[in-house]
Amino acid sequence: MERTPMIITSRQNAQVSLACKLGEKKHRQSERMFRFDGVKLFCEAVQRGVELAFILVDDSQKAAVSAKAKALYGLGLDNANCRILYLSHELFVKISDENAPEGIICVAKYIDKFHKIATIYSSEDMPKGRILLCESLRDPGNVGTVVRTAYAFGVDWLVLSDDCADLYNPKTLRGAMGTLFSQRILRTGDMPGLIRSLQKDGRRVYAAALDESARQLGSFAWGATDCAVIGNEGHGLSKAVLDACDASVYIPM
Repeated sequence: MERTPMIITSRQNAQVSLACKLGEKKHRQSERMFRFDGVKLFCEAVQRGVELAFILVDDSQKAAVSAKAKALYGLGLDNANCRILYLSHELFVKISDENAPEGIICVAKYIDKFHKIATIYSSEDMPKGRILLCESLRDPGNVGTVVRTAYAFGVDWLVLSDDCADLYNPKTLRGAMGTLFSQRILRTGDMPGLIRSLQKDGRRVYAAALDESARQLGSFAWGATDCAVIGNEGHGLSKAVLDACDASVYIPM
């Protein structure tokens, strides 16, 4: 006889409490875990091999969650390969980040195999392939969109300055729509230094900036090893980064 799962109704439950704390960056960093809501992200995480610690499921929506996951990717809750906890509908709605919760919250471990921090700028440690650099993108939704776009265009490494929005912010995860789970990302505390190292490695690095000397994108040959740097939503690129770049480019409007 199949056992009926225990329904959790208290926010004081250890896993529920942890999932709530992961809404804050300091707790994500100390636990090296993050959370995300929704069936699509659950399916993407399972497909891309993200290590899930546990999942929380709205008991009143478990059939709908399973049906949607099966329809999207042919997956079931048992494919999560982790502990599944069932919550009362009232508790689930209180802790969900979504306006219209889909009935599932996942807690996963940081994706260290794809997301790294640059500490040494030698030729051997330089990211290879297509590279896009971003300085001081503060809006997590924008960072998520850049991650998704970079993945769509086949960018091998996305380089972010360390003051960019947190990769594991729920808004970043929603904006990236699952691509964060497999996009290679490097974070650096010295963007000008990394740019100079890329140049020593034989690459040209262009600043996306509208100034008097900026060249129109498409008016010159863009090499396979050339890199672009985009800046903050309101203030653009810092003088240090602009000075480090080979030239500026702009997209004609």
